[in-house]
Amino acid sequence: MLTDALLILAPLFLGFALKLEQRTLMTVIHHAVEGLVYFILALLGLGLGQLDGLWSQLGEMASQVALLVVALLLLNLLALWGWHRWQPMVLEARDGEGAHNYRRLFLAALKPLAAVVLGVAMGQWLPTVTWVDALATWALMALLFLIGLQLRNAGLSLRRLLMNRQGLGIALVLVASSLLAGVLVAPWLALPWHDALALASGFGWYSLSGIVVGDALGPAWGAVAFLNDVLREIIALALIPLIIARRPAVAIGYGGATAMDFTLPIIRSSGGLACVPVAIASGFLLSFLSPILMGLFLSLG
Repeated sequence: MLTDALLILAPLFLGFALKLEQRTLMTVIHHAVEGLVYFILALLGLGLGQLDGLWSQLGEMASQVALLVVALLLLNLLALWGWHRWQPMVLEARDGEGAHNYRRLFLAALKPLAAVVLGVAMGQWLPTVTWVDALATWALMALLFLIGLQLRNAGLSLRRLLMNRQGLGIALVLVASSLLAGVLVAPWLALPWHDALALASGFGWYSLSGIVVGDALGPAWGAVAFLNDVLREIIALALIPLIIARRPAVAIGYGGATAMDFTLPIIRSSGGLACVPVAIASGFLLSFLSPILMGLFLSLG
């Protein structure tokens, strides 16, 4: 199991080690990443759709997702509020971009769900296939390699990111509170503590958690991991405009790994330019830690 985890993580570090000079290539990589994400999510849905007794398990899966989402929401917000009280972040006047951008982002957050639903429908109608897991693993490795390239060539200095005290603190607080939530809900999920910690380590990166957890624990748990992380993204889009003016660390932190990409526009429009470097630092660190922690915890099984 540890060897499998290291094999999946290797492309991320390989991509991060490569420096690209051609900026046009980064545009191609960006579109390839987006396409791979939806392809992987469709494969996740396909595997779920071919699961025996899927419909009889939906109620139990819904309760598992709800428990995980609520536990993470409460502990993340409480811990981030404590960080904000200890290291307050003061913002300038708000610089809004209007409601149209917010609605566009919110609707875009529903696309991953649509990809999984399409995969489930295909899984219900297609004959049983045995290559889904292998194809999803290879697609995930390709995705991690491209994301490593993106992180390395985004013009971000790892040293500067680590020196961003707010971003580093927010990321570490989110990690600690998420892992605590995982330990607390493990008995109710009927999972070993290390598997529950893996479920809590997605930090919003649903395309990674759904496949990695699904490969290790089965399609049903992969769907739980995916829904948990995609709901984090959707909840973050609703919370950020409401609380960022008074509690910026809470708003940025709950977005998890998405703070450096998907939720960054709403963070910038609701909180102003001062939030951008903090969000990028926090999101970058969480994006780097998520696959490492998931691989580590799942390797203990």
